[in-house]
Amino acid sequence: MATLFNKEPVEAEFEEIADEGGSAFALGPEGEPLREDEEPQTAASVDAASIEAGRALALTDVIAPRTRPGEALIRFAYRLGVPGHALAAPFRRPAPVRVLATVQSPITGDRAAGIALRAGHFLAHGVKQPIHSVEFDAVARLSPGLERMVHSFSWLDDLAVSAPREDCIAVAERITSLWLDANPSPAKGPPWDVEHTGLRLLAWLVHAPLVLAGQDGALKPRLLAAIEETANWLDRKTVRHGAGLGQVAGWAAVTAAGLLLPEGRPRRLYGEAALIKSLGELVAEDGGVLARCPQAQMEAIRILTHLLACYEAVETQAPDALWVMRELLVPPLLALRHEDGALGSWQGQMAISADRVASLIASTGIRTRPLNEPQHWGYQRLRGGSTVVQFDAGPPPRARHTRVGCASTLAFELSDGPSRLIVNCGGAAIAGGHVPARIGQGLRATAAHSTLVLDDANSTAVLLHGKLGRGAETVEVERRVVKRASGNGNAEAIRVEASHDGYAARFGLTHSRILTLRSDGTELGGEDILLPVSRKGKTGKVGFAIRFHLGRGVEARITQDKRGASLLTPDGKLWQFRLRGNMGGEAARESEIKLSLEDSLWVDGEGRPHATEQLVIEGLTSRGGGQFSWLLKKMG
Repeated sequence: MATLFNKEPVEAEFEEIADEGGSAFALGPEGEPLREDEEPQTAASVDAASIEAGRALALTDVIAPRTRPGEALIRFAYRLGVPGHALAAPFRRPAPVRVLATVQSPITGDRAAGIALRAGHFLAHGVKQPIHSVEFDAVARLSPGLERMVHSFSWLDDLAVSAPREDCIAVAERITSLWLDANPSPAKGPPWDVEHTGLRLLAWLVHAPLVLAGQDGALKPRLLAAIEETANWLDRKTVRHGAGLGQVAGWAAVTAAGLLLPEGRPRRLYGEAALIKSLGELVAEDGGVLARCPQAQMEAIRILTHLLACYEAVETQAPDALWVMRELLVPPLLALRHEDGALGSWQGQMAISADRVASLIASTGIRTRPLNEPQHWGYQRLRGGSTVVQFDAGPPPRARHTRVGCASTLAFELSDGPSRLIVNCGGAAIAGGHVPARIGQGLRATAAHSTLVLDDANSTAVLLHGKLGRGAETVEVERRVVKRASGNGNAEAIRVEASHDGYAARFGLTHSRILTLRSDGTELGGEDILLPVSRKGKTGKVGFAIRFHLGRGVEARITQDKRGASLLTPDGKLWQFRLRGNMGGEAARESEIKLSLEDSLWVDGEGRPHATEQLVIEGLTSRGGGQFSWLLKKMG
């Protein structure tokens, strides 16, 4: 079955209609994902037939928010600027600001980072920064990871898990006081980015016992005033923020403030409606965020888990759409897990560690299988035996959804058990920490991914500030099960063919890649095909390189005939790489094609770069097209 991806989205719609719908995936008490061959304990389906074909999810077509008489009028009045207390209690004075309940969120942070905070340091992606040396104001220049940690107050999750609460209060109050001193009122710059602000307000409300414990008598009234001011600011600013994770974070914080602050029902109704609409604009029909970024996928799950805990704290039933959305978000994330439990390196992210992923999934209580064949997420997952292949068979994200966009179309990763054989470099999103800032742009390039590159050009233009330009706009995908001849007869294999037009405008060629994985996981066959866009192709030749970045610790040795290589994984498994057939077709001479071993790097789950190697097939090919076949085979 062929699937056509393009970059034209269908805008999500919001309507206030009757509440119907159900859970999309199975839940279980253990909090662990199901194995791919295990059936869920329960099943409840969402009728997706009513969803129009497109990238964005019209969430209210799946499950609508509850609407009681008068709620639409309250929401409308609050949107126009009528104060919440005037709608909730029109004949009373405004109630003093306080947090109404203690939230017990199942989200757990990084204990090592929490211990570092208690020792006087921020720990962001493996880099320590003394608290006293951090500048908290809007003009400070911090590394991306540290900037997000400081201004979003995500460090409160880490601190809360590091020790008993009473041992953490002093640290939490110290950092909060420093931040408030540097940012006394809303302004511009990183502290008042809508995403950072929404995450910060949510963190203050969820971790109120840490920051409002009262050991510092002067801090409590200051922070309560800041909470109210921040909530009011988000009421106004979030609606004008573009679609994406920032808008979701803003509306989630507004909703949480409506739940946990006095006379907040109008704000809650206002936030809920906008949050459900913004979630539909963030997520594709199959549950993958349109940024196609695993970190953004995790952040969306984290935000919803914190928010649902706020509903539970005040004993208020959350809209079913929020539960369904969180369940939709988990299977695509699992599709990017390798056998070691950590994520692949996609869209600028490092290989996020297995512990972080497992902890997040456990906090949701959702048990489900990975999404192997997404309609819009774009990452195809192939599995045979202990071998897992992840294949980027979707177009790059659109500009408004891009976070740290990478030109990775038709790249793949391969792991065998706990060892990664073929990887992408990753780490562009955290450049400025252990990863030098000067190479961040290069890590977003096509050459930093395991795919074909023409003339050292990116398949999609890589712009500054994480943005992407023109390039791959359309990706066609076909997936099927095929029979392949083997020594023991016919063996089944999974075959995925995808093509993109990223090189069509510049070189008049489209790139098609076919990956075929045997059902036992012992062979991955690949074909990279260049086809002319029109019958009247361009003349001459163009340089090409097919790169296979090797995992950390993989020992590679080129064979004597220069047409293959042996690859030994850290756990002792031997794979053989071979070129097959007439590389390049009739128009290319064998002497024009060579296989070599070059330096590379890979960024691990702690944000540390490691020197690695890459296999490179390179040479010249005709502007009329070419075909390059290769095989990865597990020996023994």
